[in-house]
Amino acid sequence: MTASDAPTARAPAGLRDRRGRMLRDLRISVMDRCNFRCPYCMPRETFHETYRFLGSHERLSFDEIVRVTRLLVRLGVRKLRLTGGEPLLRPNLTDLIGDLTAIEGIEDVALTTNGTLLAKHAFELRAAGLQRVTVSLDSLDPDVFMRMSGGFGGLEEALGGIEQARRAGLGPIKVNAVVQRGVNDHTVLELVERFRGTGVIVRFIEYMDVGNRNHWRREAVVPSRELLERIGARWPLAPLEPAYRGEVAERYTFTDGGGEIGFISSVTQPFCGDCTRARLSSDGVLYSCLFATHGTPLRDRLRSGASEEDLLDALRALWRERADNYSEQRHQGAQAAEGARKVEMFYIGG
Repeated sequence: MTASDAPTARAPAGLRDRRGRMLRDLRISVMDRCNFRCPYCMPRETFHETYRFLGSHERLSFDEIVRVTRLLVRLGVRKLRLTGGEPLLRPNLTDLIGDLTAIEGIEDVALTTNGTLLAKHAFELRAAGLQRVTVSLDSLDPDVFMRMSGGFGGLEEALGGIEQARRAGLGPIKVNAVVQRGVNDHTVLELVERFRGTGVIVRFIEYMDVGNRNHWRREAVVPSRELLERIGARWPLAPLEPAYRGEVAERYTFTDGGGEIGFISSVTQPFCGDCTRARLSSDGVLYSCLFATHGTPLRDRLRSGASEEDLLDALRALWRERADNYSEQRHQGAQAAEGARKVEMFYIGG
């Protein structure tokens, strides 16, 4: 182990990729299954009743996840986010949260969920050490919600989960909405109005070409700038400074004190240059980009007795060779990645 890789609670490690980006954030997919079939992530025609998801032995165990996380903390990771699929489908998830929050050097642990199971688990998640929660909620219109969840209900359950999370102190709570033209863009103002003044932060995400099965079309993207103008015409907004370098959302505050909203604009305003995130899939592959075509498999190495140094060498190599900038290429109209088989979002979270 080099001096720069030594574990410390506060001092940053020096591991950088080929573009000078440091490793700071780890997104951990704990479950590939989901109780929704959102067309932009897990379209029902592909992920049907007979689709074969991972068996329990194919997913990383909690001990394996903790081991990989400890190694990545030695290389600079400070923030964790648990994702899926739907992470609350993973039994005993609070045990994992308790172990992760106990790792020296971890400063923040959050979870992204569709919210339908959140009311049941909110207080035990907080007791285990979870700090924040983000709920994916694309519309308050029941028919639109049904369409965007792949034919499933759950709107009231998701809203109930947000309320229980608020009571449990899992804040600030964020609501993420993927916006598609002609699908849910007409319900944006209703979503803003519902959460204005409640302390819940709504963030609008441009529809992205994640994975290979969501039939993405650029014409379906609603640019964040358009939404900003539409919302600002109803409730005046003022820009906020980023809370930290590499923050993906552009933040705005309501000038009347009604709170804030955010915009994540991977398509029209790529933020590859400041990306500090790695992603661990539920079957133990570490990816360096949401749009990656390949990653570094770790599960078999973990189970075959690989040493700490062997694993650290593999993790260092992945990050040092990282040059990902897919969103920038897409924005510039490059065709280099066209036809490439990208990893599916339900394996590595959004």
